[in-house]
Amino acid sequence: MTNPLTHFDASGQAHMVDVAEKGETRRIARATGTVFMQPATLALVEAGDARKGDVLGVARIAAIQAAKRTAELIPLCHPIALTRVGVEFAIDRQRACITCEATAETVGRTGVEMEALTAVSVGLLTIYDMCKAVDRGIHFENVRLLEKSGGKSGAWQAA
Repeated sequence: MTNPLTHFDASGQAHMVDVAEKGETRRIARATGTVFMQPATLALVEAGDARKGDVLGVARIAAIQAAKRTAELIPLCHPIALTRVGVEFAIDRQRACITCEATAETVGRTGVEMEALTAVSVGLLTIYDMCKAVDRGIHFENVRLLEKSGGKSGAWQAA
């Protein structure tokens, strides 16, 4: 039986998956995550009055940069020529949170799920970094893949 964990060879050693025989297809992945904070902290972010400036603008750039550098952070990820990375933030005042959604796209031999997930994670971490001086209780929830398409396994969508 073939090991279902593709990052291990027959002897159990970690390796980078060989994608040379895979065909190039358009691949898209979308991920999300939410950062919760005190209502006063959210008000600072929304007003652009945080001491470090435009929190969401900086977090967007950090998320895009993170997607581009995923292979440097996750040891067995392939370097991917991304064709697009989109990052959006949605503020929910009632729940005192910000949801980050990232979409990564490429035309290639391997998927971009890790790039989308890394973008979301670093976007949320950047919000924490920029707001921690006023709110150390900030926390993240539900970082996850929403959907992916392309490649041999086709489309997948979270329930």
